[in-house]
Amino acid sequence: MTAVHLPERPRRPGSRPGRLLRLPRLSRLSRRVPVRPLLCVLPLLLVAVVAVRHRAVLAEGFGHLATAEWTWLLAAAGATCLTWVAAACTRQGAVVERLPGRRLLAVQFAAGAANHLLPTGLGASAVNLRFMTVCGLPLARSSAALALYLLAESVGRLALLGALLIAFPGALRLGTLVPEGAAGPLLLVAAVVPVVAAGVLVLVRRLRTAVVSFLRTALGEARSVHTRPARALALWGGALTFPALQATGLVLVGRALGLPVPAGHMAVAYLAATVAVALVPTPGGLGSVEAALVVALVAVGGPAAVATAVVLAYRIITVWLPLAPGALTLAALVRLRVI
Repeated sequence: MTAVHLPERPRRPGSRPGRLLRLPRLSRLSRRVPVRPLLCVLPLLLVAVVAVRHRAVLAEGFGHLATAEWTWLLAAAGATCLTWVAAACTRQGAVVERLPGRRLLAVQFAAGAANHLLPTGLGASAVNLRFMTVCGLPLARSSAALALYLLAESVGRLALLGALLIAFPGALRLGTLVPEGAAGPLLLVAAVVPVVAAGVLVLVRRLRTAVVSFLRTALGEARSVHTRPARALALWGGALTFPALQATGLVLVGRALGLPVPAGHMAVAYLAATVAVALVPTPGGLGSVEAALVVALVAVGGPAAVATAVVLAYRIITVWLPLAPGALTLAALVRLRVI
C-alpha cells in the first residue's frame, strides 16, 4: 500500500513546530490607564491647584503691577527671560557632549514650571535628568552632570553674594534676618547632619559603595568638562549670570514701584533671602521666598508696605506669569518624547 503524504500547514517564521504562536499581551494597566496623556495634563492641573491656593496673593500682586511703571516691568520681564538662557548655558557646560540647543532652552523653560510645582527643586532636576538620558547620556553621567550643575549654581550664588557684601559691607543687618534664639539650633543642625551622614555611610556598606561609585563618576565628568575651556566658561559663566539676572529682576521691579533702596542693597537682599530658604522644602519656595524677601528688603532699609508690594509684583513676573506657558511647554515636550 502506498503511503499518502498530506501537505503540511505553512508555519510562520520564528514559530516552533507543535507550539502555538502567542501574541504579546498588553498589561491591563497600560490598556486602562493612558499614562502619557495623564502626564501631559498633570502639569496644568497642578498649576490650577497652586493658583487657587494662592489666589489672594495673585490678586494683590496684580493690583500692584497695575500701579507700577511699565518700562521697568518690561525690563524685569526681559531679565527673567534671560535667566532661562543662562540656565541652558550652565546645563550645557556641565556635559561634554553637545546638547540640542533649542530643545535645551525649551526644557529650561518647562523645568521652571516643574520647579514651582514640586518641592526643593526636584521638578527641574527630574526634567533635566530625563532630557539628558533621552539625548543618549547614561544615567550615571546624567546624574553626575546634574550634581555638577547644582554645585556650580550654589557656588556662583554664594560667590556673588560674598562679592556684593564686600562691595556694600553695611547693606545687610543679619540680626534682623535670623530670629532670636534660632542661631544656636541652626548651627547645631549644621554640625550634626554631616556627622550623621558620615556615620550612615560607614555602617551601610552597600550605600557607601554606591556613593563612592557616584563620586568617582562625578569627579571624572567634572575633570572632562574642565579640560574644555568652552564648557568650563559656559558652566561657571552661566552659574554666575543666573543669580545676577534674578537679582537684577528684583532691582528693576523695585524701581518700578519706587522702593527707596539702592540697587546693590536690593541685590544683596535677594541673594541673602534665596540662600536662606534654599533648604526649605516648599514647591519653588512658594511662601517661604516671599516672606524671606520681604524681611531682607526691610533689613536693607525698605519700608515694609513697599517691600511687600515689590516682592508680590516680582513673584508675579518671575513665577506666576510663566507658570501656565511653562506647564504647556512641559506637556508638549512629554508628548513629543523630548523628555
